[in-house]
Amino acid sequence: MLEIAIVAVAYLIGSVPTGYILGSRAGIDIRNAGSGNIGATNVARVLGKRHGILTLLVDIGKGYLAVFIATKLSPNLSVAALAGAAVFLGHLYPVFLRFRGGKGVATAFGVYLALAPLATLGLIVIFAVNVLTSRIVSLSSMITAGAAPFVLWLFSYPLDLVAMSAFFAVMIILRHHANIKRLLHGNEPRFGVSSR
Repeated sequence: MLEIAIVAVAYLIGSVPTGYILGSRAGIDIRNAGSGNIGATNVARVLGKRHGILTLLVDIGKGYLAVFIATKLSPNLSVAALAGAAVFLGHLYPVFLRFRGGKGVATAFGVYLALAPLATLGLIVIFAVNVLTSRIVSLSSMITAGAAPFVLWLFSYPLDLVAMSAFFAVMIILRHHANIKRLLHGNEPRFGVSSR
């Protein structure tokens, strides 16, 4: 029962729609502006960098908090990995927004910070190099997500965490389907270009 409660709480934490809440406070439904995504990149484009950074930090915090709670309540790493998957799915499919959420990159990053801090440093480098060279956040996010299982494996993290990161990678890439289409057509927005 404890494990079920941990996973359920993790999902509810992930379901808190940070970008939507900030948009609502500004009188904007972020789902109907910009790319329509509730994540930090779209929030930054529509509401400005300050709101985008705040969305990023809170969404990262959701992932970290859910896993932190899981590790404090249960010594079982599998439970922590399930909590990580649950908070991630909560962000993707939030119950508070009729299951229409974000892409999960920031929340996954928070999970990695809590469970695989050394590997997270490697992922930060991969993301930074890609975003600096391409200036395309979506592409950099997908490349980093795809690299994550291999990075965790190289750092000898347990199979539970490698499997969790593989799940993250598949879901993040699938959630970027619209970005992939724009990338193929050469019209994906680059970082620093406002949509307003």
